Amino acid sequence: MTKKIIHVAVGVIKAGNTLFICKRPDDKHQGGLWEFPGGKVESGETVFEALKRELIEEVALTIHSSSQLMVIKHDYGDKCVKLDVHVVTDFSGDAHGAEGQLSAWVAIDKLSEYNFPAANVEIIEKIKTQF
Repeated sequence: MTKKIIHVAVGVIKAGNTLFICKRPDDKHQGGLWEFPGGKVESGETVFEALKRELIEEVALTIHSSSQLMVIKHDYGDKCVKLDVHVVTDFSGDAHGAEGQLSAWVAIDKLSEYNFPAANVEIIEKIKTQF
């Protein structure tokens, strides 16, 4: 039986030399770890549409544009994800954990001080080489 792949739009929200990250709720998959905000791409949605919807819901930001950074497929054993990672620098609003989750603006060189899900390691490596 093949596992269902969950397509996720991920926003690397960048302002200057900092990125906005959120802590996953303890009761969710990979709970308690930090992540770049985003969520599932629903049927019929483009990645940008999903990202726009999810970032309004999760972190109260309205994004105006994004550029693709990378696509990662990762198998956690219990679940497979396809992360469509976009860099977002063109946004309005005041980012915060709109669903009550912890959140922070973190300097790129301080990302290693936070625990991220395994699939995010590649994203962080790419960010460090690109920015």
